[in-house]
Amino acid sequence: MKTVRIALCQINPSVGDLDGNVKKIAGFIEKAGEYYPDIIAFPELAVTGYPPEDLLLNPQFIKDTHAALKEIQVSTGDAVVITGFVDRTDDIYNAAAVLYKGQLIDVYQKMYLPNYSVFDEFRYFKAGSRYTVYGMDDFLFGVTICEDIWYEGGPSTVQALGGAEFIININASPYNIGKSGFRKKMLATRAYDNSVIIAYLNTVGGQDELVFDGQSFIVDQNGEIIAEGKQFEEDVIIADLDLDAVFIKRLHDPRRRQQVSDFPLQGVEKINIAWKRGKDRVSVSPCPRVPVTEEEEVYKALVLGTRDYVHKNGFVNVCIGLSGGIDSALVAAIAVDAVGGNNVTGVSMPSPYTSQESREDTQELVRNLGIKLIEIPITSIFDAYRETLAQSFEKRPSDITEENLQARIRGNLLMALSNKFGWLVLTTGNKSEMSVGYATLYGDMAGGFAVIKDVPKTLVYRLCRWKNLKEGRMVVPGSVLDKPPTAELRPDQKDTDTLPPYEVLDPILKLYIEEDKSFDEIVALNPDSPVEDTKRVIRMVDFSEYKRRQSPPGIKITPRAFGRDRRFPITNRYRQF
Repeated sequence: MKTVRIALCQINPSVGDLDGNVKKIAGFIEKAGEYYPDIIAFPELAVTGYPPEDLLLNPQFIKDTHAALKEIQVSTGDAVVITGFVDRTDDIYNAAAVLYKGQLIDVYQKMYLPNYSVFDEFRYFKAGSRYTVYGMDDFLFGVTICEDIWYEGGPSTVQALGGAEFIININASPYNIGKSGFRKKMLATRAYDNSVIIAYLNTVGGQDELVFDGQSFIVDQNGEIIAEGKQFEEDVIIADLDLDAVFIKRLHDPRRRQQVSDFPLQGVEKINIAWKRGKDRVSVSPCPRVPVTEEEEVYKALVLGTRDYVHKNGFVNVCIGLSGGIDSALVAAIAVDAVGGNNVTGVSMPSPYTSQESREDTQELVRNLGIKLIEIPITSIFDAYRETLAQSFEKRPSDITEENLQARIRGNLLMALSNKFGWLVLTTGNKSEMSVGYATLYGDMAGGFAVIKDVPKTLVYRLCRWKNLKEGRMVVPGSVLDKPPTAELRPDQKDTDTLPPYEVLDPILKLYIEEDKSFDEIVALNPDSPVEDTKRVIRMVDFSEYKRRQSPPGIKITPRAFGRDRRFPITNRYRQF
């Protein structure tokens, strides 16, 4: 059989940590080398981490990136190594270096630069224009970068028509719900249409708002997945590619002969690598990935995003304001799985309106998670605030101002603990609340990282129920799951005093924020929801942009998240009605 063994190194680099990334790449070259692969590949911009953003505007950073690549060159052995880096010639390029035995053989420059959603690659890079295929002994392969593979008739088609039997596509593709299935369908189509094997390699890890899920995979010339990596974990995927099967598929595809004869293949540059196969190797059997539920997938994304944000920013410990409600319970559970229970401190700050049930729920949650608890009552502080402000308020009745005072007192206390002990404050607001502004600036929005900022309230409940089922015990107390949501900032307060029920609210928000539906379209798609609720929700979303702009970063898990993904002007007079 005509085969080639490849190793896809699904690693978790850190943006800007050139030394650390070089060491990680060298370590994975050694680890993959135990299987004697012919080619070892690393993700898009593995040397710099992704996305490096305005670091790319610093000439010294670019210079240091090239020095880092030279260090990687000396780590290559008998395998050809492919890694993403920043190339500099007449401009800078998102590029892949092809290395062998200490030499830089060639550089492939990314052709299709994404400039939508969370991507800003036109801001930094020039697009490549050179089609290449690489020859190793008796086989040919191509290298592409991320967006290049998403275009029908793009570089992968050109390379396949130019003789490439397999294509290594290196990526830094952020996670969102449903994206994994879409990737697989798209790449299966590309592989089948071009009669080529595609090895899709994705990075893994958290970077500010983004989390990368890894889950690299290889799809054969028939569109079938033959190997798959772990999700949200570093991994090395080893696979032997059957290139005879590619040849046979092409023999039976007369369309390809017509395409080859019609295509100007003089534009494809062939580069031969003076390569010799290494030692004989034992066979490998890639382990199939066990399917997971959407809840497990999202939960793992939140854990990884939290862990990497905490650790990559130099923190060890975190603290969380615990209210006895479901949002803070979920954030606490995620934090424990991310950084360990010994590094998590819950802070209970009861006010005059905090119920005994909420206090008991907080204590039960703390016991279930095995974390520390600090209790700081705020009644006397709240009284002092009101007394201090009494003359300025001119005896006006209590309203939302006094409610927000309690939240802001709590925010101040959490930040004081953060300053004193070096803890990172994790905020507990969910996407439903952030969407409509049901949050207090400098209060419950105060903190360093918003773990569930992109998690709708209805999904919060699903994640808590999944966590309990997964653990086989009530991690999140049953009473927390059952009681009506409340901020407890005034007597008998319920979220539904201000908002529609979350079962009504969340579908409206999904249509308006993630799908950009108009008011009329939302009403038509939600015939059972009151029209006035839809109007009210849209108004609240539009008027709350100034709050969201001041919130801490949080993990993107939906197709459209606030922050770098959805960018609306604060000063904005456009209204739909």
